[in-house]
Amino acid sequence: MSTPMDGTVGLARLVQNASILRIATSVIVILLIRFFVRGFYRAYLSPLAHLPGPKISAATRIPSILASWKGEYHLYVGRLHEEYGDVVRITPDEVSFIDPQSWKDTQGRAASKTKGVKGSMPDKYWYRYGTSVNGSPSLINARNEQEHARMRRIFNPAFSERALKQQEPLFMNYVNQLVQILQEGIKEDPNRKFNLVKLYNFTTFDVMGDLTFGESLHMLDSGKYDPWVTNIFGSLRIGTKIGAMMHYPILWRLFKMLIPEKMMKKRYAHFQHSVERVTKRLEKGRESEGTDLWDLVLDQQEGKGLTRGEMDSNSSLFMIAGTETTATLVSGLTYLLIKNPDKYAKLKEEVRTAFQEQDMHMEAVAALPYLNACIKEALRVYPPVPNALPRQAAPDGSTVAGTYVPPGTIISVPHLAMYKSEKNFRRAREFIPERWLGDEEFKDDAKHALQPFHIGSRDCLGKNMAYHEMRLIMAKVVYNFDYEICPESDKWISQPTYTLWQKHPLMVKVRAANASQ
Repeated sequence: MSTPMDGTVGLARLVQNASILRIATSVIVILLIRFFVRGFYRAYLSPLAHLPGPKISAATRIPSILASWKGEYHLYVGRLHEEYGDVVRITPDEVSFIDPQSWKDTQGRAASKTKGVKGSMPDKYWYRYGTSVNGSPSLINARNEQEHARMRRIFNPAFSERALKQQEPLFMNYVNQLVQILQEGIKEDPNRKFNLVKLYNFTTFDVMGDLTFGESLHMLDSGKYDPWVTNIFGSLRIGTKIGAMMHYPILWRLFKMLIPEKMMKKRYAHFQHSVERVTKRLEKGRESEGTDLWDLVLDQQEGKGLTRGEMDSNSSLFMIAGTETTATLVSGLTYLLIKNPDKYAKLKEEVRTAFQEQDMHMEAVAALPYLNACIKEALRVYPPVPNALPRQAAPDGSTVAGTYVPPGTIISVPHLAMYKSEKNFRRAREFIPERWLGDEEFKDDAKHALQPFHIGSRDCLGKNMAYHEMRLIMAKVVYNFDYEICPESDKWISQPTYTLWQKHPLMVKVRAANASQ
């Protein structure tokens, strides 16, 4: 039986609920008004409003974030450049350039002579996520130029041509092991399918493990990924998505509050693996048997060397930068050669007639013109780092490829979009190594647009090592084997990107070279 008091309580609740609804509605309306007003300002009134690009991308970062989450950011940027030209505004505060001059204006020495470019640094969001677990800087995330230069001077001797020649037996050991695994596999089963992505990764990670820690990861021996390496691959995908959230401070703070403790512990445990390996290597001191990275770095100490934290952070960096990118390139080149049999035939002819296998060494392989052209063309068609490593305009602004960019603007120079532009390369979407060998048809190509290792003081320290390793791997496998792609890998190169390519298995059948002649 209801009473007047029950009615009063019910009415009060209705009023209270109505008030909450009105407040919630007001908040939503205010947020929507703010969203549209800010979007209108960004698209039509901001200092970047005059630059070409879709108004929706100028108004909000949502299209860019959606593309990143789907692994299609490289396609998103490429489409915008195809439609709008060399300079495109791709987010409210980011401008992308594919004019080759952009390299010098943002990273080269010429930048110091260009208004405002000197001192411009990679985008703060990229650096924020790029901070090492232990807080110590590495070569890739040191913001201070003097700090970066000091570390670079210490590591330079370890990546010099002299050092690489000393390390040649180490490279040859693992490349020969790769060849042996393929030879034994086809002896056991001539119709066996091999996943070359996996085998190439095993090779490059074992090499870098030996160079960085003085001990192989033994993945070629076991035929399995080390769990530590598996975690690296998983972190790239997660890291890309986390990076997108960092553009929204409230969302980012909420995420950090809610992030599972288990995830953070996993990240620290992963980094600790590097710490333990470095400790083990340092305890050995100067090695007498051979020369790895630490033999040369320890020679540089005497009060001016690396802190222990810097050793750990850089070791972790080398195990990603010096492995996955190299394996990606040789995987891509293998696929492109198989899909272009005329180019594959030319390379086989060059490699198999240049020398006997026992005479194959770094200098001899480096002198093969068609092999070098194939590697360059693969770096153009399938660059291991397809997107940009963003920089930020200087406090007084920057001028890039003739376009003035206001202070604080994020500046991007995306690899894949630049290399696939018909303005820079004729028949840009085709794999044509001859363009690097003086073919008259490609005389107008902007060959200086190809900068897969970047330029300037922050170019890739290990580029010479990468070239030697790529040439040795490709020369060895092309000398010994013929590949036939399996149907399931026919469209292999269509892949998503999360910082790096998310490679599918590259399944091939292998025949010994002498069995194919």
